[in-house]
Amino acid sequence: MVPLLAALSVLQLVSGSVLETYEEILVQNPALLVLVPVQIGTAGNLASITCSRLTTQLHLGTYELSLTNPDLRANTVAVFALAGTVFGAVGIAAWGIGVALGGTLGLGRVLLVSLVSGMLLAVLVVVTSVAAVEGSYRVGVNPDDATIPIVTNVCDIAGVLILFAVVSVVV
Repeated sequence: MVPLLAALSVLQLVSGSVLETYEEILVQNPALLVLVPVQIGTAGNLASITCSRLTTQLHLGTYELSLTNPDLRANTVAVFALAGTVFGAVGIAAWGIGVALGGTLGLGRVLLVSLVSGMLLAVLVVVTSVAAVEGSYRVGVNPDDATIPIVTNVCDIAGVLILFAVVSVVV
């Protein structure tokens, strides 16, 4: 696990560099500044929950990587439902905080950034969680130990990249 965690830590530097390049936009739009930690944290939480559910199913013998697996489909639907709800609420809250801090970005744009980046993160959460569970199991590593550090780091890194890709298009 140490080499994997070391590599993921180095990749965290990339997300920090991306944040630094958007510093001016973040200062001008406090609502976007509020979105950064919340988007990343929420994606990591969704991924951790998903991995926990999948590894539990794996240990119970009910996990099967198949599109016809009702448990896998139910977990995927749950991730998207939670993401839509949470990222929508986060967008509204970020807009309100942004307005209170003197930001001028409209509710529609903040909500659009939050929802689009959040739903893209939900896709990443599902794919990364399934890949982490499958990969760790196939190489003989306990998925309970390996999956959560992997998915949270990947979601942190990709969360910043996805958020600012959406910001680049919308704002």
